[in-house]
Amino acid sequence: MRNIVNEIIAYECGELDEAQILQLFARLIKSRMAWSLQGHYGRVATALIEQGYISEDGEQIFYQDIVQ
Repeated sequence: MRNIVNEIIAYECGELDEAQILQLFARLIKSRMAWSLQGHYGRVATALIEQGYISEDGEQIFYQDIVQ
């Protein structure tokens, strides 16, 4: 739990790159935390699911435009 809190803090401080943000949101979706945090997290999670970056069950889908 402590690690995810540190990741959320890093996200809010703008310290994560795009791949790290996807990893964080995949974890938040998988644990269902995305919908229990402030509304921003649920909206971003929903957008990432709708855009095909993360599945509804929190699995990352290949993201060729971000992976180098």
